[in-house]
Amino acid sequence: MNTEQFYPLFLQAENVVIDSRKIEKNDIFFAFSGENFNAATFAEQAVDKGALAVIVEQQDYENPEKNIFYVPSTLEFLQELAVYHRKKLQIPVIGLTGSNGKTTTKEIIHAVLSEKFNVQYTRGNLNNHIGVPLTILSIKPEHEMAVIEMGANHQKEIEFLSSISMPNFGYITNFGKAHLEGFGGVEGVIKGKSELYEYLKNNDQTILVNENDPIQVEKTKGYSPKITFGNAGSDYQFELFSEQHFVGLMYKGQKAVSKLTGEYNFTNLCAAASLGLHFGIDFSKIIHAIENYTPTNMRSQIVQKGDKTLVLDTYNANPSSMAASIKNFITFEGSKTIIIGDMLELGDESEKEHRSILELALELGFDEIITVGKIFKSVNHSPLSFEDTKALTEYFKTNTISSKNILLKGSRGIALEKVIEFI
Repeated sequence: MNTEQFYPLFLQAENVVIDSRKIEKNDIFFAFSGENFNAATFAEQAVDKGALAVIVEQQDYENPEKNIFYVPSTLEFLQELAVYHRKKLQIPVIGLTGSNGKTTTKEIIHAVLSEKFNVQYTRGNLNNHIGVPLTILSIKPEHEMAVIEMGANHQKEIEFLSSISMPNFGYITNFGKAHLEGFGGVEGVIKGKSELYEYLKNNDQTILVNENDPIQVEKTKGYSPKITFGNAGSDYQFELFSEQHFVGLMYKGQKAVSKLTGEYNFTNLCAAASLGLHFGIDFSKIIHAIENYTPTNMRSQIVQKGDKTLVLDTYNANPSSMAASIKNFITFEGSKTIIIGDMLELGDESEKEHRSILELALELGFDEIITVGKIFKSVNHSPLSFEDTKALTEYFKTNTISSKNILLKGSRGIALEKVIEFI
């Protein structure tokens, strides 16, 4: 079985799935296997549930009469099928990566472009070597555009994901201190994320550039075509403003107020607005998209709980995003408590970066600083340093936070959102 032979069957399918529990009629099921599981054992059951075809990598389970096909590697076949499908598509594909803000930026870009086009985009956080192919394969004939988020924690990953998604437009949100362990330091981050630029340049595609970011400017110097925003000489100029806790942008006297907190989200809004304007969307519709986008993914999300204002930013954290979050939070009016969790995947820089964040928090002068995680506990010797969320939950059973405003920020592995119900 090869991709060319299989492609006509793929075109008849509703969806491509990798979870046997989610199989529905006319889906194609890719049966992945690992050290402790073998999804090929569900092949016959998948067909009984209505699967149009099943791809397995154990020949014993092959049954062509039931459309159960053997391939040497289900993962490689998934990726090859995505590349084959991508080459058939005649729509603009926007590729997106960066250290911070890429998921929020992707969501806002999707909201803006959807004012005019039928847009497929990366759902949730499906931005890796499995998620990107799945997103490509979810693009249907009715879609007029696609926005593909690409994540990475080591060199050559963005290069590989770009070779699958083949973006016509690309944007790097920023270059920050994320996944330092895998990338080998900040310079490694810059090199790794810039693999998107290399793909776009090598294929004469368009780069979106924030001209307030010196690294973006340097990496795209002299290149064309590109779309620019950020300064007086850019294609698009926006002004920053805030209303209460929320960040907004102004374009030619027209204001759009988002439901996002933090000035760091301003460039995310600018990127989405720039693409919207580039694709001929009236700014009144861009305002509608920005003002109606509600974050629900624990990223820069504001939640009212009784008389307290909670800022939930618990999906991910690294030194760059953590510093930006707490600097933004200190501007809130009234008493303020921060609950910050360990930042993971920092390698040899871990203790130094955690100490630096703790020093910044102390310098800013919050009413309370609560830290969660073993790394923060090694540098924070206050009584409000907890080894994990379970320990903090136990503390909250007999103690309360008196502050009016509470920030929760930490890496996904710390799961700070678990303590919300106890606040």
